[in-house]
Amino acid sequence: MGLGSRILSELVERAYALGLDRLFCLTFETRFFAKHGFREVEERIIDDATFHEILRSPDMGVHEFHELPYLKPNTLGNTRMIRELHEAA
Repeated sequence: MGLGSRILSELVERAYALGLDRLFCLTFETRFFAKHGFREVEERIIDDATFHEILRSPDMGVHEFHELPYLKPNTLGNTRMIRELHEAA
């Protein structure tokens, strides 16, 4: 039915409207997200200042995405993926 694609397209449109530079997800559905422009990431994708700001964040999803050392390891085996919304300058 394409419902997942329609939902994701709406989220991407909203991200553009908000002026976001990228979107990320934790997923088991890597083929689905790859089809929509996401790529798998393993390296740290943020600068040091942002990393230290995240350390103060109460959002455990953000912490898990960046594999902060004081969290449990990714035992579920989901994949980190990112989609760049704007090309690097």
